[in-house]
Amino acid sequence: QVQLVESGGGLVQAGGSLRLSCAASGRTFSSYAMGWFRQAPGKERELVAAISRSDGTTSYADSVKGRFAISRGYAKNTVLLQINSLNPEDTALYYCAADDRALGVITRIYDYNDWGQGTQVTVST
Repeated sequence: QVQLVESGGGLVQAGGSLRLSCAASGRTFSSYAMGWFRQAPGKERELVAAISRSDGTTSYADSVKGRFAISRGYAKNTVLLQINSLNPEDTALYYCAADDRALGVITRIYDYNDWGQGTQVTVST
């Protein structure tokens, strides 16, 4: 099992950027497929980006393609989510998730074993 802690959220104006970070403790982070999810009030939790355990393949939700970028920071045992061109619809609690069973990209919420507590992103107009 791995412990995940997200950071980097905050209040930002529309059009702005944030970089979210997910720090892990436990096993070597590179052994895990990782995902970033978000959940807005009254809505279901949804995947925004994922990265594979094996070759760094990534996957993005259509709504964030070209604006969000997921990457690994091996030196700091972190996974980053760079989010640009924010709009109010991006307002949500953002979670990172990890799983060590699959080699490829994991896009289904139920396939992730470990979750962080989330970091709030609020975008104002």
